[in-house]
Amino acid sequence: MASGGTRDRFMADINVTPLVDVMLVLLIIFMVTAPMMMQGVDVSLPQTTSKSLPAEKNHLVITVDRAQQIYINDYKLSLEALQDKLKKIFEGRPDQKVYLRADKSVPYGVVVRVISEVKSAGVEKLGMVTEPLKETRKGR
Repeated sequence: MASGGTRDRFMADINVTPLVDVMLVLLIIFMVTAPMMMQGVDVSLPQTTSKSLPAEKNHLVITVDRAQQIYINDYKLSLEALQDKLKKIFEGRPDQKVYLRADKSVPYGVVVRVISEVKSAGVEKLGMVTEPLKETRKGR
């Protein structure tokens, strides 16, 4: 009458093989798609010999591309709307720091107009983003 077998008991162990398979597939998918999700405005920055500044995570970048289109980070706007937008962004923020990236083919006058609008918005610190100068001579 007494059954002494283990046939009637439930298995309490988790089969991890399907879990590992699913996790590996998700990892591969994210590794492939992550570089495709990088977005930004393509500009050819001027090259200089100045020292690089420490990188900050949360900084505001104004970009002027080859077509003289203006962006705040990745948000496109007109030159006329730049000052008002910056005033709204910095409303209540004590640290008013902006970085300017301008394509090297953009006329100087356009860059100066952008700088003027940024300064008129009350921005205290304006940094210029450049690329390091590539050494063309060997032996230096």
